[in-house]
Parts: sequence; C-alpha cells; structure tokens
Amino acid sequence: MDGMKMNSTAMEGTNATAMVHPHKMMMHMTFFWGKNAEILFSGWPGTSSGMYALALIFVFFLSLIVEWLSHSNLYLVKEDGSNRVAVGLIQTLVHAIRVGLAYMVMLAVMSFNGGVFVMAVVGHAIGFFLFGSMALKKAAPEANGKTSDLSTMSC
Repeated sequence: MDGMKMNSTAMEGTNATAMVHPHKMMMHMTFFWGKNAEILFSGWPGTSSGMYALALIFVFFLSLIVEWLSHSNLYLVKEDGSNRVAVGLIQTLVHAIRVGLAYMVMLAVMSFNGGVFVMAVVGHAIGFFLFGSMALKKAAPEANGKTSDLSTMSC
C-alpha cells in the first residue's frame, strides 16, 4: 500500500498519462468543437481537415444505415414455405449487423466531438425520415382492393 502512495505522490504535479504515452491525444470528457479528434480508431482522423470531414461523412452514413436496417423488410418471414431456420439465421445476421453498426455510432459519439454528435443525430433523423416515417411510404392496399391512408394504420 505504501508503494502505491509513493508512486502517486511522486507523480503529483506531473501529467502521468503524458509520461507513459507521450504521443497520445488527451481524451475529452466534455463536448468540444474542432477537427483534432480521435474517432473509432487510434490516430484517425488525425489533424487533417479532409480526414475529419471524411470521418463525419462516415459517421453520418453509419447512422443512416442503422436506420435503414431498423426499418427495412429484408428479413420478414414469407408464407411461401421458406425454410424457417434459414429465415431465422438471416434475421439474426441482419440484427447482429445492425447492432454492431449502432455500437460503432455510439463509440464515435463517445469521442465527445460536437461535429460527430451532430452528424450522428442528423444521419439518424434523415434515415428515419427516409425509411421509417409515413412521409415517403406508399399507401398499403386493403383487402377489398382499395388503398388505405397510412395515418390510420398502426405500426
């Protein structure tokens, strides 16, 4: 126990992290605005404005894809005698991909960069508008051949 006290007191007044890892960037614990961030991967995007813009576009498309997978009908069970195990495996694979991408967006936002946060929210919002909202969906046909208004349908 005394050794731990000695080590901590010996490092008082110094930046222990900088001593151990002199080339590491400081991790922010509050939102900040700027291009010098580390998002998802060590050293990425670095200090280049172009790479930062690419990182923002990447986060935007990740969140857009998460919304697309959340609202797509890629894995609905068809009543055409499909193999239920195969359909279940496809459902599981799509779900795993969606959750993995959602965690990547969450980790990117945990960089506490304001631009990354804004792009993730905008990507989710546009993705929901395109794939989840009633605004762009076609009216579903009713059993008697007429089309119904989507506002009366329940989700």
